[in-house]
Amino acid sequence: MTSTSLDLKPAPRTIDWAALRADFPILNQKVHGRDLVYFDNAATSQKPRTVIDALRNYYERDNANVHRGIHELSNRATAAFEAARSRAAAFLNARTADEIIFTRGTTESINLVANAWGSKFIKAGDTILLTEMEHHSNIVPWQMLAQRTGAKLAFLPVTGDIGLLDLSRIDERLTSDVKLLAMTHISNSLGTINPVSDLCARARKRGITTLVDAAQSAGHRPLDVQEIGCDFLALSGHKMCGPTGIGLLYGRQEVLEATPPFQGGGEMILTVEYQQSTWKHAPHKFEAGTPDISGAVGLHAAMDYLDGIGRARIAAHDQELGAYAYAKLAVIKGIRLFGPHIGRAGLVSFLLPDVHAHDLVTLADQKGVALRGGHHCNQPLMHKFGVESTARASFYFYNTTSEIDELFRVLQEIQKFFA
Repeated sequence: MTSTSLDLKPAPRTIDWAALRADFPILNQKVHGRDLVYFDNAATSQKPRTVIDALRNYYERDNANVHRGIHELSNRATAAFEAARSRAAAFLNARTADEIIFTRGTTESINLVANAWGSKFIKAGDTILLTEMEHHSNIVPWQMLAQRTGAKLAFLPVTGDIGLLDLSRIDERLTSDVKLLAMTHISNSLGTINPVSDLCARARKRGITTLVDAAQSAGHRPLDVQEIGCDFLALSGHKMCGPTGIGLLYGRQEVLEATPPFQGGGEMILTVEYQQSTWKHAPHKFEAGTPDISGAVGLHAAMDYLDGIGRARIAAHDQELGAYAYAKLAVIKGIRLFGPHIGRAGLVSFLLPDVHAHDLVTLADQKGVALRGGHHCNQPLMHKFGVESTARASFYFYNTTSEIDELFRVLQEIQKFFA
């Protein structure tokens, strides 16, 4: 996949990655007397001035409710909200803006599919196929659906610490009872990049509906839902330079039209009588109530910003940082690294011997380095590895190799402290 069909603005031939830091006001600060090194991007990314300005401009000039008003401010707000939908369709190469549903993020998007589509199409005896590396957001909603319907869950296995899917028997696993294949594109704790296009193609040949969790990939690489061939794709704005509390669900139009509403209320209806109601077509039948209008405006600005850099370039830079960090940390005595040796995304999860991940992250924070320690909403995967938690450093395009060098020095200091 190339960026030319997706990146709508031409990007410069070379990128000064360090210079991009000036676009992010929050990075220019000290924490505990040390220059901030922000390595918690898999949890949430920072926001450039263009996104902050877009939010401020909306609230200072255009704030009003959408769709239901005819005055000027409402018209402006509606135009901005629907422009964000069209922008998102272009960002993902959806066939139409009607395939874009605004949600609070990946979690709500997957819950929408589980509750609306799943309640109609999943029955007792059906199988929902996931992978062992899924985030809780792509496990728990399916567990709840299985409990309601009598369906069962099955999992594609992960091959040890290297963190790759074992796909040696994939065609045998795509049996006639499998009705849904839901999988992460990039693992938030392993950095594994899964072959979602191939898996969706295999599932589609067998009539299996597919969902891709793109929370960790949407702001990091080009995404083409037509090329991937998925029925659903979920993402979160706050992991791709956008505001918190806004995300979206892509759904293939034919599937959305066959899916009942998720919630009832204003805006999603055509008519309401005392005993019955009728619904609008997708996407509006899935967007009951007042939406996060400013969030959509901010997400629009974030998509413009990312395409101004070039998502293919961001993906290559991510992998360079991931490979550099893996090689740098691998020389630390006794360290346990998780995820693939090569071809990883821009994050590294690890454990130092005899150092709890929470202690490590706490001490790193005192040195100005923001990491994340815990199970990363991957408890089943952690238990498979025989651990309760790991430390994770996750990178974005505004991070640099010199910051990874600082992380290396800090980890050496922590290891000496505990020794």
